[in-house]
Amino acid sequence: MKRSYYLFSNGELKRRDNSLIIKNTRTSKYIPVEDVNQIYVFGEISFNSKLTNFLFQNNITVHFFNYYGYYSGSFYPRENLLSGDVHLKQAVNHLNFHKRLLIAKEFINSASFNISRNLKYYNRKGITLEFQIKEIDFLRKKINNVNSIEELMGIEGNIRKIYYSTWDFFINQNINFKKREKHPPKNWINSLISFINSLIYTTTLTEIYHTHLDPTISFLHSPSERRYSLSLDISEIFKPIVGDRLIFSLLNKNMITHESFIEEFNHIILKDSAKKIILKEFDERLKQTIKHKKLNKKVSYRRLFRLECYKLEKHVTEDTKYEGFKIWW
Repeated sequence: MKRSYYLFSNGELKRRDNSLIIKNTRTSKYIPVEDVNQIYVFGEISFNSKLTNFLFQNNITVHFFNYYGYYSGSFYPRENLLSGDVHLKQAVNHLNFHKRLLIAKEFINSASFNISRNLKYYNRKGITLEFQIKEIDFLRKKINNVNSIEELMGIEGNIRKIYYSTWDFFINQNINFKKREKHPPKNWINSLISFINSLIYTTTLTEIYHTHLDPTISFLHSPSERRYSLSLDISEIFKPIVGDRLIFSLLNKNMITHESFIEEFNHIILKDSAKKIILKEFDERLKQTIKHKKLNKKVSYRRLFRLECYKLEKHVTEDTKYEGFKIWW
């Protein structure tokens, strides 16, 4: 099974025959190319055109993070599954306001359902969250009646505000989490959320690459020259299921604490040791399997990302109504 590789040391990434070599001043590590799904770069890595051509040929994406641990961008090989038909139909669904809004609503409908499901899990464990669950479910009922993307995003923002206000109740650490702040994160919980959300985003981007979808044509988020906005759309569904549940586990097991961060130049930065813990747990989470109700077989969490892309592709090409993934366990 292909896997993700995470590079922290400074050095060089090279090609040698049919392998990748991660080389620094002390060691050289060989990786068979058929083992690689995607590469995450957290250190300063140099490479040449020979290597980039090799990555192109083997459909390997590379995601870059800066010194502060923030996502910078991706090396995205030329699409190997190009389809003019899908590209045009995806664009038509974006340009047609009603078609775009229909898909955008489904992203938020599914994401908010998964958020509510998370709270209901802790409510069943004896943590009183009935009021917040009712507030979220009340807002969810408004989703189908909105008439604009802006109104939809407003509902989503209010749902998340209520959701984040509950975290202090079921996380067994003094996180003092008041609100979501991104640019830059103002405290260690916001920094943790931003880091894990970037992992969800890049995982989604890699899975989009293996479909006919164009990652720059989105429906909920506005397309931009500097981002793969469809990845932002689909990520909304998996943040509560994969990202948030991972955060709850890391914090409640004290695998990540405020000691896992340092403050530097008004930035709250994850230590490399903490990043490695998170990445290991994130990989393990993506490998876990569930019994898929419709497919009637076990699929991994990572596979759920790809299946979501396939459903959206069928929606834009075959008029098969897209239904976002909702957790049932």
